[in-house]
Amino acid sequence: MSAVAETLFEGKHSVALAVDESTDVSDNAQLLVYIRFFNKDKKEFSEDLLGVTPLQTSTRGEDIYLAIKEMLMKRGIEPKQVVSITTDGAPAMVGREKGAVARMKEDNPELISYHCIIHQSVLCSTLSDEYAEVMNTMMRMINFLRASSSHQHHMLREFLKEADANADDLLLHNNVRWLSKGRVLECFWTIQREIAAFLAQLKSQKATPFALFLEDEKKMDIVAFLVDITSHLNELNIKLQGKDNSVCDLMTTVCAFQKKLEVFKEDLQGDCLHFPTVQEQVHGERDVSSFVDFVDKLIVNFSKRFDSFSLGQQLTLLIKNPFLIMDVRGFSKEVTQCFKWANAGPLQMQLVDLQADVALKEHFGGTDLATFWLQMVPETVFPGLRKVAMYILTMFGSTYSCEAAFSTMNIIKTKYRSRLTNEHLHMCMRMALTPFQPRFKILAGQATAHFSH
Repeated sequence: MSAVAETLFEGKHSVALAVDESTDVSDNAQLLVYIRFFNKDKKEFSEDLLGVTPLQTSTRGEDIYLAIKEMLMKRGIEPKQVVSITTDGAPAMVGREKGAVARMKEDNPELISYHCIIHQSVLCSTLSDEYAEVMNTMMRMINFLRASSSHQHHMLREFLKEADANADDLLLHNNVRWLSKGRVLECFWTIQREIAAFLAQLKSQKATPFALFLEDEKKMDIVAFLVDITSHLNELNIKLQGKDNSVCDLMTTVCAFQKKLEVFKEDLQGDCLHFPTVQEQVHGERDVSSFVDFVDKLIVNFSKRFDSFSLGQQLTLLIKNPFLIMDVRGFSKEVTQCFKWANAGPLQMQLVDLQADVALKEHFGGTDLATFWLQMVPETVFPGLRKVAMYILTMFGSTYSCEAAFSTMNIIKTKYRSRLTNEHLHMCMRMALTPFQPRFKILAGQATAHFSH
């Protein structure tokens, strides 16, 4: 962590945190905190693991708050340096009075908090009872075919091979990730006829209900719709993942998807251009009312979860393209609502000056956003705008880094290494996850030679 400390704490830079909690193979609750900050050496924004700590007694909001505070104190980070905190939206994190975020806002009232966008997009994918039953039946059927016995699984693969099917096996879904079922459904749909034939030849009591299920046209209509809609949701989720995505990138993606949902709603009542599986399955007069209702619920759910985000369109536009901001007063109002320290008057004048600067406009088209704001926009001329941009670019848009780190944790601490201590686990994770390279020349220069006598 010394490399981070040297880079970060000279000058007291602002930082952002991403916080998530999970359990390891020994059922110990582990709290993981990632930090994002401006790297003064590389002149770019960097992410690194701030710390991992076990929650020994409970996972209440107070316990999480105290653990985060201890990590910050160890690194010499003041609470007021933390610009934003991104969590998974669990009650212990975001509870109004006793949540960890609420306790942190007592130390820093200007702290901006976000629920993880990736988690929220998954939460938006809530199925009605009828759709949930169809999905669950599909998963039970696939588990029956693949996991009930190795002999039956082998028979299935041989049958698909002989039938020259489009796939030689079925995928198993991940119980934790709802959207992984979408990929399972896509795979199933390509070989549904072969699966129906295989179930028919089994002639077992367990196989009969699944064979009847595949003959039910109404249920197959729902499966076709689920194949298409989960494909769209998976596409969104993939765009939301990955490191170094700014909160503006992620918000832009979500806003675009909200507009796509409106297109999907109209498309279902028309040509089904965006629902090819539905188009293939449903013939003649289509009753798509339940599909439209499902998309309607998604639209409402997304609006409830994302419209309350404090980063509005004008702030997003400042980062993505400040030369397109037309409403100067509306822009300054949005900034002062989000950042209490901001001064509307100077921000308005600086925005006008920035938009009139031909050289900056030329640079903007030929460089990435972070480089433009960090290296092209002079702090002496545009101090307010640059500070706002630095704050926004520092923010995490999701807890993806934490989730990826937990995957690393599960590789390091397995059932064969379950006795690994928390201290050793955390050291291994830091070595595996840090983006910083050791400064070998400095280390070699500090080494003391020991001559034998």
